Amino acid sequence: MSDILRLFFIIVLLTIGLAAYFLVISALFANRVAKVQRVINQMPGRASGVGLVNFLFFGIIAIILFSVAENTSGAIQVILTIPALLIAALLIIILSFGLAGMVNVVGERILPEQSSVKKSIWGSVLLTFACALPFVGWFLLLPYLVFLGFGAVVLGFFQRDG
Repeated sequence: MSDILRLFFIIVLLTIGLAAYFLVISALFANRVAKVQRVINQMPGRASGVGLVNFLFFGIIAIILFSVAENTSGAIQVILTIPALLIAALLIIILSFGLAGMVNVVGERILPEQSSVKKSIWGSVLLTFACALPFVGWFLLLPYLVFLGFGAVVLGFFQRDG
């Protein structure tokens, strides 16, 4: 019983942390997150496909570089680890913008009349708990959100402002 209670409190604290993180991302990079939201609303299918291809491509490259670097030593290990870390950091940054856009889209659709802060907080809470659902959240919803957000960021870089 204490393990279940401890797990519940960990999930609640992580949810609060994620809500704060996405609020800060949305506040500091408002134009980029708004562009991601527009792409998500305008072309979700295309963004999902682009996100799937790009995330898997760069993820596999990073994993291969990490695994080859683990089996070597010395200068070659450093030479292989640095690009792998850079690719992983780039993936995390792009994913942060994509998920911030997804949080805002969910908040807008569920609470259209509320302030942007409440929309972002409730979007974070709802997506966190929805993705914490066993099997459906882990293997269907979370990958969909990751690929859609990732693709929206990538497409947003090539979309003209207008």
